[in-house]
Amino acid sequence: MSFKIYTKTGDNGETSLFGGKRVMKDNSRLDAYGKIDELNSFLGFAKSTNKNQKIDEILFLLQNKLFSLGSDLATPIENEKLKVYRISEQDTEQLERIIDELDLQLPEIKFFILPGGSQTSSILQISRTICREAERKIVKLNSEENINKNVIKFVNRLSDLLFIIARYSNFVENIPETKWTASQI
Repeated sequence: MSFKIYTKTGDNGETSLFGGKRVMKDNSRLDAYGKIDELNSFLGFAKSTNKNQKIDEILFLLQNKLFSLGSDLATPIENEKLKVYRISEQDTEQLERIIDELDLQLPEIKFFILPGGSQTSSILQISRTICREAERKIVKLNSEENINKNVIKFVNRLSDLLFIIARYSNFVENIPETKWTASQI
């Protein structure tokens, strides 16, 4: 027996959350975990261009966390029958430890920097902006429905980590950061 990728159950603009509840595909919950899926894809893209083992390990960890985060967002919090991993305070603390570890190796930043540098760093900066958009969508969802409160803090910290990894990528590739200068228009 073969498995078909298409089910045709979404042909009228609806989809199912974990647990079976049907919602329209423009639902805020889908916006939130759809943006997390996009972020995860961009981290895969960054991973495909990266040459540094430490960054590779961190991106692998983050991709797995994002998959769990997507499941968390796709499962209404009130559905206690489904045993889905929920993002925890410990997940956020893990991100903070990685930020601190990488930041200790980087030169002190005394100015705003422009996104860019290596291809990996550039993709990570794009990922950071996608993460910020995901955060806004999750905050909107939180104003409409009850969600795991740890998710907002986790995604906020994740964008900080993506910034640090982007800087670290340029650092290990010996690519200088570009200082932002105010326009004189």
